[in-house]
Amino acid sequence: MERPPFKKVLIANRGEIAVRILRACHELGIRTVAVHSAADEDALHVKLAHESVCIGPALATESYLNVNALISAAVATGSEAIHPGYGFLSESASFAEICGQCGITFIGPSVRNMRLMGDKARARRMAMKSDVPVVPGSESAGVDAESAKREAIEMGFPVLIKAVSGGGGRGMKIVEQPSDFVRLFEQASREVEAAFGDPTLYVEKFIPNARHVEVQIIGDRFQNVIHLGERDCSIQRRYQKLIEETPAPNLRPETRRKMHEAAVRLAKAINYASCGTIEFLLDPRTQDFYFIEMNTRLQVEHPVSEMVTGTDIVKEQIWVASGRELSYAQEEIRHHGHSIEARINAEDPVKFTPSPGVVEGYHPPGGLGVRVDSAVYDRYKIPPYYDSLVAKIIVWAGTREEAIQKLLVALNECIIGGIKTNLSLHRVVLNQPDFRAGNVHTRLLDSILASEAEIAAEQESRQAKEVVGSAAA
Repeated sequence: MERPPFKKVLIANRGEIAVRILRACHELGIRTVAVHSAADEDALHVKLAHESVCIGPALATESYLNVNALISAAVATGSEAIHPGYGFLSESASFAEICGQCGITFIGPSVRNMRLMGDKARARRMAMKSDVPVVPGSESAGVDAESAKREAIEMGFPVLIKAVSGGGGRGMKIVEQPSDFVRLFEQASREVEAAFGDPTLYVEKFIPNARHVEVQIIGDRFQNVIHLGERDCSIQRRYQKLIEETPAPNLRPETRRKMHEAAVRLAKAINYASCGTIEFLLDPRTQDFYFIEMNTRLQVEHPVSEMVTGTDIVKEQIWVASGRELSYAQEEIRHHGHSIEARINAEDPVKFTPSPGVVEGYHPPGGLGVRVDSAVYDRYKIPPYYDSLVAKIIVWAGTREEAIQKLLVALNECIIGGIKTNLSLHRVVLNQPDFRAGNVHTRLLDSILASEAEIAAEQESRQAKEVVGSAAA
């Protein structure tokens, strides 16, 4: 058996992604350390790891974002490396730098890469330098609303206000007319300063009904970079992805090829060495695409790329961090079939309010081509302090039509009792004619949500069936 890339890895995260990383480490023969807050004492990742360390109270700022506690836990357990997963400190260049200063390998890109691509304005300039098309926008970022307004008027409304730091759609505002610009700009600036400590914003042209398409790339320290194809992530609510799939539907072969080439070209230009994604907006009318940002981390939706390429992105990320060359050359990557992922959240599917609580009855779907990434188990108490994602249901089939049907069957099989989930919303989306036809865009879900009654009716029908089934049993 090949020698493991590390002897021991600390996973600086929680939930399904912590479990995902644990599995990869265990398959590689690596011992694992789980960290957890006081609220996560009974979490699945804690039960599965070789060792566990409590790093603070329930609040993330006092636990999963507590750099001193994380480094102390790594040193105390003799961990050689830290895997940050996604979210939390996964894109914190300062955390990665501290890891390096303490002789701990940060399983992710270099500090330079994170600082360069984490600043959206600098990343935009790097894309332009690499001959990667960008959305028309401001040449610089700042906090002066009036200066930004003048630039917005020059590029023409509607425009999009975006934060230089952070992510998750925080501070993002669509401005339809000049009279609203200053108010929304100042509101966005306050939001991102509170969330990320950086009020800096920039402005770009807004493309109505655009598609969100991203390319998965992996690079090593020997300047090798490959792509694992693209993912369509257009089904979103408030810039949070809900459904992701690969390959992207209704994409011309020439557009697909150019997008892949642009992503690899940009990653090579910065000597990128880890997994990451290059994100684009695609104009469905012309199929022109534009770089918007780079995520210098593992993505929530990485499983769909794994399903169609037969690769393990997390293992590859760990191997690269240990200093090894990529396991694959580009010509060795083969794409087969179609994969779709549905994010299952603990929330009301109509009001979108969180639904923490005790899971009373849990049955994940199964069958050929069905994968469930989750940290939920029966009687597990979902805490109210963190992200509402409780599971990802991922399917693979030979065609997109077959994959949609397989996912619908999987959603119907899935039982997560005791709390509210968005299972019914997923079923409505998958049956929507435009989605079925592949005519997706980032505002499609908004139009579906305009008919809340349809979602509520679907949910009531599902609940009625469960009651009848329970009575019959």
